Amino acid sequence: MFDSLSDRLGGVFDKLRGRGALSEQDVRDAMREVRVALLEADVALPVVRRFIDRVTEKAIGSEVLKSVTPGQQVIKIVNDELIETLGGEVHVGLNLDAKPPVVIMMVGLQGSGKTTTTAKLAKFIREKHGKKALMASLDVNRPAAQEQLAVLGSQVDVATLPIIAGQQPVDIARRAMESARLQAVDVLLLDTAGRLHVDEALMAEMKAVAGISAPTEVLLVVDALTGQDAVNVAQSFSGEVNLTGVVLTRMDGDARGGAALSMRHVTGKPIKFAGTGEKLDAIEPFQPSRIANRILGMGDVVSLVEKAAATIKAEDAEEQARRMSKGLFDLNDLRTQLRQMQSMGGLGMLAGMLPGMKKAKAAMAQSGMDDKVLVHMDALIGSMTPKERLNPALLNAKRKKRVAAGSGLQVQDVNRLLKMHQEMSRAMKQIRKMGGLKGLGALFGKGGIDAAMPGLGGGMGGGLPPGLPGLGGPKK
Repeated sequence: MFDSLSDRLGGVFDKLRGRGALSEQDVRDAMREVRVALLEADVALPVVRRFIDRVTEKAIGSEVLKSVTPGQQVIKIVNDELIETLGGEVHVGLNLDAKPPVVIMMVGLQGSGKTTTTAKLAKFIREKHGKKALMASLDVNRPAAQEQLAVLGSQVDVATLPIIAGQQPVDIARRAMESARLQAVDVLLLDTAGRLHVDEALMAEMKAVAGISAPTEVLLVVDALTGQDAVNVAQSFSGEVNLTGVVLTRMDGDARGGAALSMRHVTGKPIKFAGTGEKLDAIEPFQPSRIANRILGMGDVVSLVEKAAATIKAEDAEEQARRMSKGLFDLNDLRTQLRQMQSMGGLGMLAGMLPGMKKAKAAMAQSGMDDKVLVHMDALIGSMTPKERLNPALLNAKRKKRVAAGSGLQVQDVNRLLKMHQEMSRAMKQIRKMGGLKGLGALFGKGGIDAAMPGLGGGMGGGLPPGLPGLGGPKK
């Protein structure tokens, strides 16, 4: 996410950090590079102009140029302006406080991911807000569109309106409203039809449906990968329909970030959610401050902790913490942690969310290391007997050959896995010598991870986030 833009900006700011003092010309030269980076990221020209003008005006002030760390001050100004461009400090969520059924109308072009996003949102509303939801497909143009929503509804455990062949969108909307009232539904999600482009028929249909359902939320779903086209679509819709927010899909594949950075300025509407993958739980509230941190390579530890809390079972974390406190760490423990890493998004996702890990992530990509490594290690451990997992010392040359053959890998891969386990096991024993998790936590509290283990933390500071596998102990 935003990799290209993040890399370009990282190079600019590395130069600023390396300067002991900055002149006004230094700042203007840096802003010229930032301008090029934003334009290459497909950010709308008016947004780029406004951004550069505001940052330059603040950055060439005497209090910045004469400060002890002018480079860091400029970076902070850029960070603050990025947050403002993306929508401000506060995340604007769904308005679910209206009289039920609260109607959420999903609009957008065909192929933007509208139907899948409807199901993702319904799941989010049911799980995070504890609301009873109902979905209804109003798309009578695209073949099997209504059936698709019904299938997704069964997967996310949210009811869908029964399909009546031949019914038109306005009639379906009217029936959905009546059904929602009879079933005491809290939130009704209407998945409207899309088109290949914005036309009068599409807008007329949306206005008619809005007139029947009086939606509290009208969410425009756009594909982030289309960049400037996504912004143009949003502009067209906002001129015709009373939008309340935007959902950006395929954000996980958006290396440039132009759509996200332009959307708020162009439409005047907040980005409320971001789709981050194909799975039906791969949607997250759009938090401008966290996105800005990711763009500038500062990580997003808060989101990482939330992801850990959502994917790691409390009892598993507590059991791991108990074993760690005793200095125990066998291959079953390693396998558990590998699977937790996979469920949290894999190596790339974790590296992108940790501060100071940008270069490590690049090194991983250059060496060809990806999430297949986690799958291979899991396969190796799965090829071992229960006794071998509990006691890796049993693995002699003959056993290693059997494990390698059983997993379709090489003996060298078995050796690498065992070496990794030995190093992690030594770390667990070291933690025990330092007084267990409490002692380690106290040490981190005094000087952060850099003080505890110099050269390891990459400037994280403040200790490790709670709830991460094998790091911060059990969740509360």
